[in-house]
Amino acid sequence: MILVLGVCGWAAACTGSLFQSKVVAPSTYLLSAPSGIRTAASSEPAPAPAALAADLAVLKPRVRAGLDTDRIAVLYPDRRLQYFADARWSGSLDDVVQDLAVQAFRNGAQLKNVSADASVFGSGYWLEIEIADFQAEYASAGAPPTINVRLLARVGSAGTRHILASFNAGARQTATDNRLTAIVDAYERAVNAALAEIVEGTSRTLTETLKHP
Repeated sequence: MILVLGVCGWAAACTGSLFQSKVVAPSTYLLSAPSGIRTAASSEPAPAPAALAADLAVLKPRVRAGLDTDRIAVLYPDRRLQYFADARWSGSLDDVVQDLAVQAFRNGAQLKNVSADASVFGSGYWLEIEIADFQAEYASAGAPPTINVRLLARVGSAGTRHILASFNAGARQTATDNRLTAIVDAYERAVNAALAEIVEGTSRTLTETLKHP
């Protein structure tokens, strides 16, 4: 009799909780690159650079521990790294930044071809990005956070395997308020400003390399 009651109680629990879960599905946020490259100091599209006869492969970024997830990171004054509840990026952070970098180069670098690392062996040059910072940082309770994005980049020649240049690109953008939509908007402005620095530096490097091979 005890065994039967136990089984019935378990079944009732399953019916009441497991099959009627009230868990809220996380919201998914998509970051996009602007249609024209903008510098960190200006919101206006920069003039289109001269076309370069170069193919560039954007490698899968390396990600700092704690940020290698699809969750949206938040850092508190006591250095606690946590994540916003019920919120996700549209993919893992390395995929998101790689896709944004490809968009940024296609929109503003005027290269012959830009692709992800799947075609690295068919490209003359490669770009490697390390994501050192990509978090919302709170300085005080109640105030909107500042988004800190810092990307370390290296551009190299696929033929010689030489590193041609390195860049430390970063941007900080304060959210207009404490709502998640405003925070994500600040993330987008910060990462696009950092990528604009990388696009400009890479284009400058490739221009000089092609002039003096």
